[in-house]
Amino acid sequence: MIARADFIEGMAKGMAVLESFDTERQRLNATLAAQRAGLTRAAARRHLLTLAHLGYLETDGSWFWLAPKVLRFSGSYLASARLPRAVQPTLDKLAARTGEAFSVVVLDGDQVVIVARSGPTRLLAYGLHLGARLPAHATSTGRVLLAAKRRAEFAAWLKGRELPRLTANTVVEPRKLRQIIELVRQQDWCVASEEHELGVHAAAVPLRNLEGVVVGALNVVTRRERVLQPSFGREMLPLLQEGAREARPLV
Repeated sequence: MIARADFIEGMAKGMAVLESFDTERQRLNATLAAQRAGLTRAAARRHLLTLAHLGYLETDGSWFWLAPKVLRFSGSYLASARLPRAVQPTLDKLAARTGEAFSVVVLDGDQVVIVARSGPTRLLAYGLHLGARLPAHATSTGRVLLAAKRRAEFAAWLKGRELPRLTANTVVEPRKLRQIIELVRQQDWCVASEEHELGVHAAAVPLRNLEGVVVGALNVVTRRERVLQPSFGREMLPLLQEGAREARPLV
């Protein structure tokens, strides 16, 4: 925890305004930004105008939207962070070997973020691009990363949390999700089929460093028949596990 004297409230509010923009709300005015960031309208307006002045937002005078300058943050992370650079050769090798799309993700709150990926252009589906944020509860990677939490930590994460239903297949009942996460802990892999998006079938394994700490999840988005047993256990799962072992000394 940060000491109260060290906490810069204005910076926190500014970041809350930036985080108010997403795929559902690509343009915001002061009223909507205030509602989303938990600020007064006057405060939200000042932050919007300041961010626009600094070049992080664009505006027509009433509405605001993200400017390309915000990509400096993600670009700097991808260029400097160790994990994306360390796993890229492994992802490229797996993609070349199978013709499928592979990625590595990390957990951020209730979402997972794709930090590295490789695969044929035809398989790089909309919404699964580098930097994409996906709901943890409905994805194979998210469930692998949730399973890496201690049981008490996962219970705290799940308590009172609303789990959005994204397709007819999405598991949204807390009790059932707890059972799934426990199974993932035991088997050390996860398959999720059409829970985040119809037509998307994915499998994931944890990505551990040399100390055994889970630092990410390695997954493949593939055809339905390749995530079904016994084909999955015979073909795709060993490839994912091999990739995770290969990357382990590097992450």
